[in-house]
Order: sequence, then structure tokens, then C-alpha cells
Amino acid sequence: MIITICSSVDFSPKIIELKKELEERGHSVNIPFFTQKIIDGDLSFEDYMYAKDNGGDIGLRQAESVDMIKRYWDFIRSSDAILVLNQTKKGIENYIGGSTLMEMGFAYGHGKKIFLYNALPERSERIHYLDEIIDMKPIILNGNLEKLKS
Repeated sequence: MIITICSSVDFSPKIIELKKELEERGHSVNIPFFTQKIIDGDLSFEDYMYAKDNGGDIGLRQAESVDMIKRYWDFIRSSDAILVLNQTKKGIENYIGGSTLMEMGFAYGHGKKIFLYNALPERSERIHYLDEIIDMKPIILNGNLEKLKS
């Protein structure tokens, strides 16, 4: 199966771990641009986080010739499924941010399976789009990759 991991780049250490595990299981895996740069040694995770904490990653994004949104549109379109890595961020358990929500919408529109690594986040002022997430009928893995089915 071709799987695109959708996640905050803040979760890169776990994205890298999941990529390796999924590939060992025979899957092809697409990951975020900056996570790939970290794997390739072109950017350190610490430098990414420093830039993000000091003005956001928009400067890093704009310095690249790659359109990050279209890149993921193409990844998702050619994938069998997406795996949303939703972990704790900004004090919110199972966080799903704006870009990941948009990528879930891409997957839904393309008729792709949507897997959530962890449970749904709780509805809050920051996660006010829980109904839209539920509407896309994601399959919750609760961290168990054995539940990934094509």
C-alpha cells in the first residue's frame, strides 16, 4: 500500500520511526518535505524547531521552490491511504492542525482511506472542527499498525 503520513513536522522523530516501520512491512511511504530534509541531513530537527519557534516555518517554506500544499495534494492523490499522526502539541492531546485537516480533506475528496494513529482529539477552542473530522470517518488505530488494511 502507498501511505502518506500527514502530520505536523514537529512530530518528525515519530514520523521517521513510522516511515521505517511501515517500509519494513512492505508499504511505500510519503512524508513531509522538511522531515525528508531531516532524514537526508540537509536540516536538523533542532534547526527546524528553532525556526518554527522564532517566527514560524513560513520562512523555511518560502525559501524552497517546492509548493508544499500541491506536493501533498499529489502525494495523497497517488496514495492508497493517509496516516494522520496526531500526538500531543500545544497542550492538546491527539492534535490535528490546519494543514493536516486540509490534507484529510484532500484524502476524503479523493476517496482514500484515512487512518488516525491515535484517538480523536477533544473538542476545544483550538479544535473546533471535530465534526468535520468525524464526518470523514477516519479509522482509529490507537497506535496499532496491525489495523492498517487496504
